[in-house]
Amino acid sequence: MEKRQLGTTGLHVYPITFGGNVFGWTIDEKRSFELLDAFTGKGFNFIDTADVYSRWKPGNEGGESETIIGNWMKKRGNRKEVIIATKVGSDMGQGKVDLSKKYIMKAVDASLKRLQTDYIDLYQSHWDDPETPFEETLDAYADLIKAGKIRHIGASNLTAERLKEALQVAQQHSLALYETFQPHYNLYERAAFEDGLEPVCLGNNLGVLNYYSLASGFLTGKYRSKDDLSKSPRGGGVEKYLDDRGFKILAALDEVAKQLKTKQATVAVAWLIHRPSVTAPIVSATSIEQLESIMKAADLDITAHEIELLTQESAW
Repeated sequence: MEKRQLGTTGLHVYPITFGGNVFGWTIDEKRSFELLDAFTGKGFNFIDTADVYSRWKPGNEGGESETIIGNWMKKRGNRKEVIIATKVGSDMGQGKVDLSKKYIMKAVDASLKRLQTDYIDLYQSHWDDPETPFEETLDAYADLIKAGKIRHIGASNLTAERLKEALQVAQQHSLALYETFQPHYNLYERAAFEDGLEPVCLGNNLGVLNYYSLASGFLTGKYRSKDDLSKSPRGGGVEKYLDDRGFKILAALDEVAKQLKTKQATVAVAWLIHRPSVTAPIVSATSIEQLESIMKAADLDITAHEIELLTQESAW
């Protein structure tokens, strides 16, 4: 397992990112600590979260994930050993996506406090905010980089056209430049990224940290029919994959997993790791067993033929 440079940043990460969306949602702090210990115990070093995680759970206000990660880093004394990415701009009670300079300056301090750190390695725009000019958002980030509160910036959930525009604005006005991008991308969800965004990311050497790497668990093979949807709180997001193409993808995953004597989830993540545009897929886990199958993807001895089979069978 070798580290990869994250875009043009000075950050080097192992090729799997732990997604912190489950912290404070489907798992409590104790279980979160266990999973983070297991993840870093295998040498992995990259954790992604957002200020809004997990505001959607009844009784939560947002910030629960950052708080858990902050408590864990303080208890373990390992801030310098891990790379922390978080996001800003989601609705935290303001009623809209907000990437205004005024809001970012307030939100970053709240994230720093929850994370119990004085800097964030990668600060990302969570959603597009068409009401705020890119100049304003990127100027805010430039000030935060100068102040040492953040080291690098990234974007998420932009169209190819808007991502290109943001990069052009940064270059034209000598502002902070997005160095990473987070797309929704996996073996099933390929078209939106590959048809427009992937060339932009490759052409600008952006580090790609794709989310929903396992399609809400569908690519683990756990969901084979509508009767299986009740197996997890995330099952509701899987029903759309139960179609002919989805079953074709599962059959290919079953075949390769059998050949390699491993789990379908391991194969699905390994396919992503071997994509030329992807730096470190974001994957969540709620049990040690799930996490171990994911981590094995980094060292899976998968052949070019097996990768091509998965690519062909998941074509849309």
